[in-house]
Amino acid sequence: MNTKKRIIEEALVLFSERGYSDVYVGDIAKAVGIKAPSLYKHFKNKQVIFEAILEELKSSYVEQALSIGIHGNNVSADAGIYTEISEEKLIEIGKNLFLYFLHDNHVRLFRKLLTLEQYHNSELATMYSRQYFDDPMTYQGGLFKLLIATGKFKNVDTQVLALQFYAPIYTLLTVCDRDPGREQEALKLLEAHIRQFNANYLEDK
Repeated sequence: MNTKKRIIEEALVLFSERGYSDVYVGDIAKAVGIKAPSLYKHFKNKQVIFEAILEELKSSYVEQALSIGIHGNNVSADAGIYTEISEEKLIEIGKNLFLYFLHDNHVRLFRKLLTLEQYHNSELATMYSRQYFDDPMTYQGGLFKLLIATGKFKNVDTQVLALQFYAPIYTLLTVCDRDPGREQEALKLLEAHIRQFNANYLEDK
């Protein structure tokens, strides 16, 4: 692993343990095993390191989404995919994404960081809301709007539909964050949730 990558890795670990505000460039350099002046050759300040973490997370998510057959951030493209897939395939995609968000080390640590910092840093609190509510709701709402237009889903309020689909999944994720031993229980509930959601809202059910 090159030095730049190690800086990002160690910074994320420290941010998740101590919060963004209580970690200094010298702390990150020490964790990497270099002097602060050496770190500045790669990143000019802590904020730039944080931005690099965000870029890594975005790239990782896109790569994961593509690996399971969706785009993850392209509503139009994904609506076409979801129109054609079976319920079993939808459950498979749902479980794969759930396990990615639960177990990917960068994603897990970043979620922990924002969970901690939402009470201390207004900018990171806003990012928490955007990351775990606003953006998923926008994506899901747009997806359901297109799926309703194709006749696949009943014509109901898309934001309510998005909330009813997404909120239980995120709740299960936070339960597993607190108690990893409940993972299998969460996966069973996730599958049951998807099946019940389809039973309630699919036009051809």
